[in-house]
Amino acid sequence: MTIQNRDKFLDHLAERLGQPRHQLATHPYQQLNDLPQQTLSDKTPAELLALARKNSEALPVTFYEVAPVELPQLLTDYVTDKGGGPLLLPTTSHFADYQLTDWQKSIAADQTVNYWLPDADRATNLKAAEIANIGISFADFLLAESGTVTVSTNPGQGRALHFLPIHYLSIVPRSRIVARSTQAVAWYEKEQAAGCLDSSAIHFITGPSNSGDIEMQLVTGVHGPLDVTYVVVDD
Repeated sequence: MTIQNRDKFLDHLAERLGQPRHQLATHPYQQLNDLPQQTLSDKTPAELLALARKNSEALPVTFYEVAPVELPQLLTDYVTDKGGGPLLLPTTSHFADYQLTDWQKSIAADQTVNYWLPDADRATNLKAAEIANIGISFADFLLAESGTVTVSTNPGQGRALHFLPIHYLSIVPRSRIVARSTQAVAWYEKEQAAGCLDSSAIHFITGPSNSGDIEMQLVTGVHGPLDVTYVVVDD
């Protein structure tokens, strides 16, 4: 990624403020404490799972923990409970990883199923997201500190898949529950530096969309899914 006109913008801003630009060479960044690296570092995997559940359900998010063999039935029950399709699914190898290829076939026999297509034009994928009652995706991480899932946009799982369907379910392996956002960010930076991350954006999704700026009344689902479900799969 190339940053354009950065110096021109910063010079203009400094001029309008009537002060010299801050220079890292003379005022290097100094971290005041190690909280970004140490918060919740003493927690065991079981404790992180419990904390992730607690913080997720407070958002509120519906939280499940299942064995891989239980996942197909949970997804089928979820689709039925939310009123059926249209479904929007990503184009990804994760279905095979979770042994969900038979489920894909069975759900398509009963429901309208669309896929986010890597080779389709933008309008086609956006239309599939707009009409979707249910969107199902695969998360990269679940952050115990905040009940946040992180997802990377890629050709088979575009950003609108996460935000336009009425109901949203995110699948994440238990081994990808981490304490803090800094751990997820460090992984993304490493993958990007190695050329292994084909993504235009990283999303941090903390439950359903909320807005509390209208007469101080908290309203859910204003500009995103009405409800969010996390499914942690034991691995």
